[in-house]
Amino acid sequence: MSQNYFNTASRSAQCAVRQLLEASSAQSDTMFDNKPLEADLKLVKAHITNFRSVLDTGEFTLSGVTCLVGKNESGKTTVLHALERINPIDPSKKTFDKDLEYPRGYLAEYEARHPSGDATVITTTWTLDSEDVAAIETELGEGCLRTHDVVVYKKYGEEGTTWTVSLDESQIVASMLTRFGIKAAEKKQLSVTTVRDFVTKVAALEDASTEAKAAAAEIAKFRKGSAHCKAIDVLHERMPQFLYFSSYDRMDGRVQLEALETARANKTLNAGQQIFQDFLDFAGTSAQELQSATTFEKLKAKVEAASISISKQVFAYWSQNKNLKVEFTLEAGRSGDPAPFNSGHVMHTRIRNKLHDMTVPFDDRSAGFTWFFSFLVKFSQVQKRQGNVIILLDEPGLNLHAKAQSDLLRYFKEKLELKHQVIYTTHSPFMVPTDNIMSVRTVEDVVVYRQGEEPEVLGTKVGDEVLSTDRDTLFPLQGALGYELSQSLFVGEHTLLVEGPSDVLYLQAFSNALKAIGRKHLDPRWTLCPAGGVDKVWAFVSLFGGNKLHVAALIDYATGQKNNVEKLRKSQLLRDGHVLLAIDFCSQAEADTEDLLGEELFLELVNGAYSLAGSQKLVAGSLPAGPGANLRVVPKVEAAMKLVPSAKEFDHFQQASWLIQNPKALDATRHAAAFDRFEQLFLTLNKLLT
Repeated sequence: MSQNYFNTASRSAQCAVRQLLEASSAQSDTMFDNKPLEADLKLVKAHITNFRSVLDTGEFTLSGVTCLVGKNESGKTTVLHALERINPIDPSKKTFDKDLEYPRGYLAEYEARHPSGDATVITTTWTLDSEDVAAIETELGEGCLRTHDVVVYKKYGEEGTTWTVSLDESQIVASMLTRFGIKAAEKKQLSVTTVRDFVTKVAALEDASTEAKAAAAEIAKFRKGSAHCKAIDVLHERMPQFLYFSSYDRMDGRVQLEALETARANKTLNAGQQIFQDFLDFAGTSAQELQSATTFEKLKAKVEAASISISKQVFAYWSQNKNLKVEFTLEAGRSGDPAPFNSGHVMHTRIRNKLHDMTVPFDDRSAGFTWFFSFLVKFSQVQKRQGNVIILLDEPGLNLHAKAQSDLLRYFKEKLELKHQVIYTTHSPFMVPTDNIMSVRTVEDVVVYRQGEEPEVLGTKVGDEVLSTDRDTLFPLQGALGYELSQSLFVGEHTLLVEGPSDVLYLQAFSNALKAIGRKHLDPRWTLCPAGGVDKVWAFVSLFGGNKLHVAALIDYATGQKNNVEKLRKSQLLRDGHVLLAIDFCSQAEADTEDLLGEELFLELVNGAYSLAGSQKLVAGSLPAGPGANLRVVPKVEAAMKLVPSAKEFDHFQQASWLIQNPKALDATRHAAAFDRFEQLFLTLNKLLT
């Protein structure tokens, strides 16, 4: 049975038994205005209906950090506003307004659609941790809960919420009998299945023991004499409040203290003033105190201490510019300034750039920086005042550079998720957590089109799966995954750039062969990546260097490349000693990776790959010279292959692929020089890892 009611002041242990009999032992009940003391419950599911653009979202799950992805006007903000109303920090957000927020197309049919009462807007499921369970069992006895999940929902017009808690009342009665030491004979008479029946039995016993009466008096302390109400009271005190913060909420950089105090007293603070007031609260001071010149230095110390504390948090995660500092000054209003800043006491917030040794007004800094600072001010004070909260962020990365969005995700993971649930909306690929893609929920405003019929509006839907059928909704996910793949598919923490795919195969083949005979091989921490030449190394490092990768390059060296190689070495794109040339491991003026194999071995691979035998077989020492009497083996083979009538066009990759399929072609005795050259290359590369 469900029951709605307002808070009652009386929970006196002196309530008469007849009052207890009138109380309902409801399985669901409503709570109002209890300030949470602790917050251990975890929100695991939500279901929103009949709210603005939402007809029915469907039930969706929530995790430690949940990302709601959807295009503009899909209903993401609506979802956050509905969640906030469950238990908002802002007291003005307690109720749902039917006339303003019920889906407009159905408002005229409200009574017909909900004949039994007001419409439910949001239903949430919470799971209890061990401390929540212990808190309830302290009051009602061990094993009193049938399940560790509770349901909390809210309807239009209600300030409070309705709870469903599944209790085993027979176990509660048994715990009471044991707890109060009721003797065996009387215990048998009082062993009933509900708390209400227990109270009835005690009242009916003319010779009820002192212990039994004490147990009944304990129940009288429960609100309405109900064990369910007691469980709800315990859990509501532990329930998190919801902090909603949008991309447009930013602290005012200039505040007239007298006007601030008036607005605070009249409860008319705007969003920017409220965040500044939160900053003063966090600093342990007030606008009234700041107006007192006699205590200015002490108050300034408080403000600066709070500023330093928050600034440290900001700049730990603000990688865009570490040379900024937040400063506060208190001055008299200047007559030339616009009202209200032309009189009274004016607090100025400014950002100092230590590199340029100048300050600019807080409001003139980038919107991304001012938002991040404002959010930390708000969050720090809310955390100080309310304890644990569930954080709802509406487009938090809207004004942030892609790298700053990455920093914000890192802040979520390293700072917020440890103690708070975070639910945020985005349509940016860089705010999608690719390392936890299953925490993403898609939000769509679904309209079904059928030929010859009017469109059917299904409203905002929240997908519990990452995938969606709507291309626009999926775009941020596709962008995020595409970027992640480009950053990681061929790239590792330690990346060795080589000319092409054939070089990758040669290095892998020789590393395996050397390892098999117990000699030095390539450290597996190296990831091999074909770059395509010295000129492509520049582009690669520019694209991927932001990941702070450790990159080295093994480059073929031919006539005309000297300038490019020297420029690369001097550019400092790569660390000293990280540009390796093939000629460093061959005794010749020009060399490709193939020259590390030596002419004899390379020709064996070519003959095997192209099935050359007899007179067509290529033999070391008889190759025609390449263009310009080139010393490199590859141009020589290219020239020789043109003289073989049955041979196909020479392919640099084919013989490398053949080697991978025929690893026994590498013989450490016959090809000792090649093994030595590759071993020396691997030793050089591995030293770069130390």
